Amino acid sequence: MGGVPRAPREGRRQPGLAGTGAVAEADFGYQRVPEAVKARRVGEVFDRVAARYDLMNDLMSAGLHRAWKAFAMSVARVRAGERVLDVASGSGDLARAFAAGGASVWMSDINGSMLSRGRDRLLDAGRDLPAVQCDAENLPFPGSSFDCVSVAFGLRNMTHKERALAEMARVLRPGGRLVVLEFSRVAPALEKPYDLYSFRVLPWLGEKVAGDAAAYRYLAESIRLHPDQETLRRMIEAAGLENVEYFNLAAGVAAVHRGIKLR
Repeated sequence: MGGVPRAPREGRRQPGLAGTGAVAEADFGYQRVPEAVKARRVGEVFDRVAARYDLMNDLMSAGLHRAWKAFAMSVARVRAGERVLDVASGSGDLARAFAAGGASVWMSDINGSMLSRGRDRLLDAGRDLPAVQCDAENLPFPGSSFDCVSVAFGLRNMTHKERALAEMARVLRPGGRLVVLEFSRVAPALEKPYDLYSFRVLPWLGEKVAGDAAAYRYLAESIRLHPDQETLRRMIEAAGLENVEYFNLAAGVAAVHRGIKLR
């Protein structure tokens, strides 16, 4: 597919090495930036698109994101009265659905603009949920605080995914579930048309609707650099969760991973 950007080869990356004095780097789309810069730049992206975030989700997924979130809800198996932490809560779709089922839900997000938008949407729907602006890599909750932790389309933006997963596992109670809904690795037969859509249509749509092509170019690039289904399954296991499984959605465009904290 001529002209479609590709992820840089691993050998071209030069992350900082401990003890060398080099600056540790992280992916920001296909760019390598200092780790300290990544969170700020991701935050700037979401500050710019927050006002049109929900509309863009509907347009770029043709509404499928709603079905994906509903499936994640069914996988979470949250019961009335359980405590749920929705990480990277964004506009609050999962938080609102969990609360509607009778759960006690906390919203959290590192981005204040997105968190405010989500909380406002829930207030408009008659639900006043606690909301905490915090980094998922350093959650301000005691261990064993929640029966379920969910994160939808937020993990790939985190600088240290392993650290964030470990924190989510820490705050789960024994028997608790971690549910991760994220863009993933599409089936090989669909790679070329998916690349064309991601790198041509999405930035165009972002420019026309949200006035920001660069934000949606970053989206496409960040998806390509996110761990595939099997890699993420192993990362969740390494964080201390067991019985980890995943479910592909739309031929792998997205996937839901679920892990259980057994002890």
